[in-house]
Amino acid sequence: MSVPRSVVLERTLYTLTAPVLAAAPNLSPDSPVNTVVQLAGAAGIGGWVLAAKSDEPGAGRKILRWSPLVLAAAVDIAARNTFGWGPWCVDGVLAAAWAAAGWAVMPFSRHTRRNHRPALAAPAPAPQRQPAAPVPSVVQPDDGAGPFTRQVRQLWEARGMPGRTIVVTATPHAGMPHDLTLLLRAAEAGRPISGLTEEAVAAAFAVDVSDVRIEEVARQYGREGGPGWKEVHVTPDANERRSKAPTAQEWWADRIGSVGGGVPGSMFVKKVRDERRKVTHYIAQVPDELGEPRVNQHALAAALKTKYDEGRLFVTVDGNQVLVSLWDSSPLAQVFPATRELLTPDQDGRWVTGYLGNGQPARNRVYTDRGAAHGLFVAPSGGGKTQLMALHMAADALFGAVVMLATEAPDEKTLALGKHTARYGVGALFMIRLLRVMNALMEIRGEMPWEDGHVHEWDPTRPGCPYRALSAYLDEFLSAARHGDYGAEIMDLAELVSVKGRKYGVGLKVAGQSIYVQDGFTQLLCENLRENCIPVVLKVAPKKVGEMFKALGISSENTPDPLPRSFSPEEAGRIERVMAGQPEPPSDSNTGGAGWIIEGKQPDVLRTLYMDFKAGIDGFFPDTVATLTDHEIRELEARDLWFDWTEPPRPGEFGPEPDDEDGDSGAPKKGSGRRSGGKPAARRDTVTSPRQALEAIKNLSGV
Repeated sequence: MSVPRSVVLERTLYTLTAPVLAAAPNLSPDSPVNTVVQLAGAAGIGGWVLAAKSDEPGAGRKILRWSPLVLAAAVDIAARNTFGWGPWCVDGVLAAAWAAAGWAVMPFSRHTRRNHRPALAAPAPAPQRQPAAPVPSVVQPDDGAGPFTRQVRQLWEARGMPGRTIVVTATPHAGMPHDLTLLLRAAEAGRPISGLTEEAVAAAFAVDVSDVRIEEVARQYGREGGPGWKEVHVTPDANERRSKAPTAQEWWADRIGSVGGGVPGSMFVKKVRDERRKVTHYIAQVPDELGEPRVNQHALAAALKTKYDEGRLFVTVDGNQVLVSLWDSSPLAQVFPATRELLTPDQDGRWVTGYLGNGQPARNRVYTDRGAAHGLFVAPSGGGKTQLMALHMAADALFGAVVMLATEAPDEKTLALGKHTARYGVGALFMIRLLRVMNALMEIRGEMPWEDGHVHEWDPTRPGCPYRALSAYLDEFLSAARHGDYGAEIMDLAELVSVKGRKYGVGLKVAGQSIYVQDGFTQLLCENLRENCIPVVLKVAPKKVGEMFKALGISSENTPDPLPRSFSPEEAGRIERVMAGQPEPPSDSNTGGAGWIIEGKQPDVLRTLYMDFKAGIDGFFPDTVATLTDHEIRELEARDLWFDWTEPPRPGEFGPEPDDEDGDSGAPKKGSGRRSGGKPAARRDTVTSPRQALEAIKNLSGV
């Protein structure tokens, strides 16, 4: 190994100086050489004192550095005080020893530099952990940042400065030993931060990617912002706590308000528990910039640990607010008994039809601000249509209206309802006679003066009306409208009443299994009823939901999802039953009375009130049955419209009698002649024979 030049020079100096130290005191005690050596020794002693008093590290090194000067002065003094060269030539021995010590220790060349290379014979010092003393960063000079920020800067630089960024500040989170927030800026001034990713930050701090969140930095007073700055949150402790014991706000944000959640972008507001009704309400809000809340029913049900088809979850949207109602058991599976109090209309003509999925009472009406209210009830067989119709009839009767009922086919329930009506009958013939009376009453009432002597449109809030409201129910309407002899006129009259009846207190309530145009239900009748009533649709087959609500004028975005086939929860233990070879318990498929009420543009799920026919329904109706006024009856009799509508067709009731040569019985010809009301029937059937063409010409010419 080559010897450093400084070592060679120092050893040479020791070799040349040693004879001088021994000879100078003996040859010339007053020589200037002795004075120089003594002064150098005094300077060395001063260096010892200063090194001993200093608080800085390296005092031993400084003392050793000054040792050659002090020892040289000691050798000079000893040589001056000995006789001659001293016994056994002690002066020379001391000078040689001084030189030998310099050769071995070499204090100046070895100890004037801290990072010197240790001597070959010296043992390697054991590595020891020194107190944290951050070295100023080459990339970012020391700006007076705190110890935590300086430590993070060292770590950040050691990890390669992810995204070519430097740490401006690092802030620890209270109570979270591993959580911190970094304020970063681009290492190159004026350049945007483009390569910084969550993965790079997570790797730098040895945490999971989900524990890192990078945000934009807005410009603040006294600090820059923009694309050249980023704020990074590293929160492994908070995320661990959030996954194990989240707050309500955190749970909502992670499970429901997140992208792909039940209500993306929503923020939790509050949670309300109603113990009496066994329902939990969650209220959330969506920022205005996101527009109307978007609800994913299936994802929401999964987050709330329920199934979409259990009927326990209902969502109400009001502007940018969302109400999520989670029932302990489906309210659609409950029974809400009807009471006379619920069925009695209030001062606005509203009464309770049932209860919505969110627990609110669903109300219908016996009149509107435009006059008498019509009705539209749609339900398949067993869907609760007759029950719903009974509720409406009771409400109309309690309001004081004249109630009449015509059904295409009789059953036990309609027969019981007929006892509380002014007129009840079965068949298309009875229905067409009822519609003719309704048509004639519009003409009669249009000429009846009120108490002030003038004629007015019907208004229940205005005193002095000379007649009662009339509410006529047509059950299984489509079946009657397709009748071969009376169907065309039934549909014509129904359309006419749906247009003008409201102005004369005449309400038309149509019940059936369909409202499709292809099934015979005209678009005009559907629109008139829809605009002047609150339709109720019960138990629609899943494949028909879209078409049904489209026919009712509901937009596709507001079309509801189908209701489940059963509202009863599935019994647990299916795996055990499968393993044991046991059958599944029967499913309760009775969902009659569950459906939708359409008061606005958004259909709401409801369960109608239950009227127990077996226990008797007399208590829901007034003691007396309202009837038409004597004046109205006389006018109808004069038009040959007021008689027993269950009689067979009267001669001339549906047109002129056929000639004898026809050989036909007294059965009416569909679409022929004039009605007793004095207005011609609409022609709907195609002329297929010369005889029918001649009849049509006679009718048109009045012959």
